[in-house]
Order: sequence, then C-alpha cells, then structure tokens
Amino acid sequence: MTLIAVLKIIWMISAVGTIILVLLHSPKGDGLGGLGGQAQLFTSTKSAETTLNRLTWLLMTVCMGITVLLSGGWLGR
Repeated sequence: MTLIAVLKIIWMISAVGTIILVLLHSPKGDGLGGLGGQAQLFTSTKSAETTLNRLTWLLMTVCMGITVLLSGGWLGR
C-alpha cells in the first residue's frame, strides 16, 4: 500500500468517527425541561462529556489535516 492509500483509509475512518462522536453529544439546551428545574436531574457526568469533546476535536483535527495534505498534492502521485 502506498502512503496516499493509507492516508485515505485513516481519513475515511476519522471522518466517520467524527460524525458518530458529534451525534453522541448531548444537546446543550435545556429546552422546556429547564423551566421546571428538572434539567439538572438527569445530566451526564462532566468527565464523560470532556472526554467526548476531546475525542471529537482530535478526530476532526486529524480529518482536516489529512484533507489539506491530500488536496494540496504535496505527497506526489
């Protein structure tokens, strides 16, 4: 396998992973549940949300970095 083929595989995995992680995020708004004070009752732990944020940013950065490398044509053909 060439370097470009390996980068394309990593690029696709990071793109799909980013989509999945974004869909796993909990909504930030309380909606109508915030009116009655019930919004804080069923919140997720902060460490899980922090880890999810870090993984999302990491995969997004990898995906965008590989996008720039592949589209720039700097790796040769």
